[in-house]
Amino acid sequence: MRAAVVVFPGSNRDGDAMRALRQATGREPDRVWHADADLPAGVDLVMLTGGFSYGDYLRCGAIAARAPVMDAIRKHAARGGLVLGVCNGFQILCESGLLPGVLMRNADLHFVCRMQHLKVERAAAPFTQRYAQGQVIKVAIAHGEGNYEASDDEIAQIETEGRVAFRYCDENGNVGGAANPNGSRNDIAGIYSERFNVLGLMPHPENLIDPLVGGTDGRSLFDSLAAFRPAA
Repeated sequence: MRAAVVVFPGSNRDGDAMRALRQATGREPDRVWHADADLPAGVDLVMLTGGFSYGDYLRCGAIAARAPVMDAIRKHAARGGLVLGVCNGFQILCESGLLPGVLMRNADLHFVCRMQHLKVERAAAPFTQRYAQGQVIKVAIAHGEGNYEASDDEIAQIETEGRVAFRYCDENGNVGGAANPNGSRNDIAGIYSERFNVLGLMPHPENLIDPLVGGTDGRSLFDSLAAFRPAA
């Protein structure tokens, strides 16, 4: 697995992402600048990290979605290449059309930064094959615009096709109510593209890969990617 991490002005989780990918794959990820027109040859996975790309002007991810590198990422995804967007990366994927919907202001209009439980809604995907279906994990969240919204038709399609990757839940796996930190529709914390090769999620699995920082529930996502072998 060869990975690349894209850096925009205002990215602040690229170092964490690089460390998580290095730990899982045993090789140094490529670092790609937002103004690059091409991805490194042979890249299997492109990761868009958290932060405040371009200062979150206009809307979160709106300017980054129009950066030169995004054309190369769209082509990579169209070829079946893997793309992972975390937090601001999720916002960029929605703004660029690689995923449906939009991330809006949190329902209470407050920035939220805390540990959060998630339920694994689909384990049969390259990003989650090391998790169990329905498993409850605990990772970190830190966002002010994580309220996922989409049209009724888009939500129905995502749900029908099993493209919800994670939902917000409590420690017992119950969804809804206080377990939802931002008002996200259907308690959605992350979704897949139609071909399941693009994943966007608001929580930060890259921050929970070492027991020294409070847990390792995020590690399985990166181990899943390292173990993935595309069909010949």
